[in-house]
Amino acid sequence: MLDNLSDLIDSFFATTVDYAWGIPLIVLLISAGVYFTFAGRFLPFRAVRHAINILRGKFDNPDDPGEISHFQALSAALSATIGMGNISGVAIAVSLGGPGAIFWMWIAGLVGMSTKFFTCTLACLYRKKDERGIEQGGPMYFIEVGLGKYFKPLAIMFAVCGMVGCLAMFQTNQLSGLLHNDWGISRLGTGIVCSAIVAVVILGGIVRVGQVTAKIVPAMFVLYVAAALYVILSNVSVVPGILYSIVDQAFGGEALVGGGMGVAFREVIHQGIKRAAFSNEAGLGTAPMAHGAAKTKEPVREGLIAMLGPFLDTNLVCTMTALVILSTGVPATDDGVVMTVNAFAKAMPGIGRYVLTLIIIMFSISTMISYSYYSLKCSRYLFGFNFGSYYIYVYILSLIFAAVWTQDMVINILDTFFAMMAIPTLVSTLILSPKVVQVTRDYFRRMKL
Repeated sequence: MLDNLSDLIDSFFATTVDYAWGIPLIVLLISAGVYFTFAGRFLPFRAVRHAINILRGKFDNPDDPGEISHFQALSAALSATIGMGNISGVAIAVSLGGPGAIFWMWIAGLVGMSTKFFTCTLACLYRKKDERGIEQGGPMYFIEVGLGKYFKPLAIMFAVCGMVGCLAMFQTNQLSGLLHNDWGISRLGTGIVCSAIVAVVILGGIVRVGQVTAKIVPAMFVLYVAAALYVILSNVSVVPGILYSIVDQAFGGEALVGGGMGVAFREVIHQGIKRAAFSNEAGLGTAPMAHGAAKTKEPVREGLIAMLGPFLDTNLVCTMTALVILSTGVPATDDGVVMTVNAFAKAMPGIGRYVLTLIIIMFSISTMISYSYYSLKCSRYLFGFNFGSYYIYVYILSLIFAAVWTQDMVINILDTFFAMMAIPTLVSTLILSPKVVQVTRDYFRRMKL
């Protein structure tokens, strides 16, 4: 009975995800990012130094509205984006779309910087106080406050889809698969332990989430970059050829020869952009929920902080993962995380598997922690703070179930709801973009930048 139900759910979402992530959404994600880039006059590429100064705390004011600092907001957002999408998602993209998929991940990451700037500026520009008098930000709030009551169905759509899309099922699924494959640890046991660890942190709210992620994220980022650099430098002689194949197969190459050219080309773009969106989440609306909690009276400052995320996540970390996989030449596997672990194990005999296992545990746990805040925020928006807070128990239980589900089922469920989150986020941001341009110009004039 349960097996039949599982097969039915798997079949349903396998079909649904193909429609959800069709050409229209791919075009919307990229074209919106390109529009934001030009509308913002290439701001992400001109204001990086100022953004770093903000991140360093130069403009922090503890009396500003919000709950966490700029650095904690970025750490909370990065702990959600720098995770299994960077390790397993890249492997899946390479397996299904070939090296060319990485090129489209780069494009999605670059235009995603502008998308993050616009959405996260709006998250602080249009905040709304909850029942406790604390200002809340995120797509559902800037849709409701910025666009008015007639657009509230879009806010509700985002929140409903966010309750499911922001369940950290992919993280516990991949972690449990790795620990079971390499160490013989029960998948169910991994799910139970993860749910217990996450529960201890998330029941303390966004303040504790920000404090914990501010400690975990820098450590895991440095450790992973150092390990990946070691592997890449060990195989540096093949890196130029890999970079050439990434560009070549993004537009042509052997994979696109013959009658299947159109299908293959579409798959390359599709996998690259979809996995980039899953990794950096630009346009999906998750990061604005974290950045919307930042202590600031200047929405543009938080937008500038947020724009750093896609570059660090996709253009740096995902690229390093791709170079590790492609330079070691490990064969594709059905499980993305196992493929990446095999690459590190091959390049770092004796220690690679242990190092990456530790990194994966840190990545997974940090993402589970941050995602809990996102899904809980969606629930509280829909049902109020008190009743909506009970959704945290659904979130914790979902970690246990996802640990034993198949990888395809988990990915298809999350990809479907991520797509549905992107629609209200991008549509509302496009409508409100002139306001972002206006406040940005005013901020840069006042700051004499």
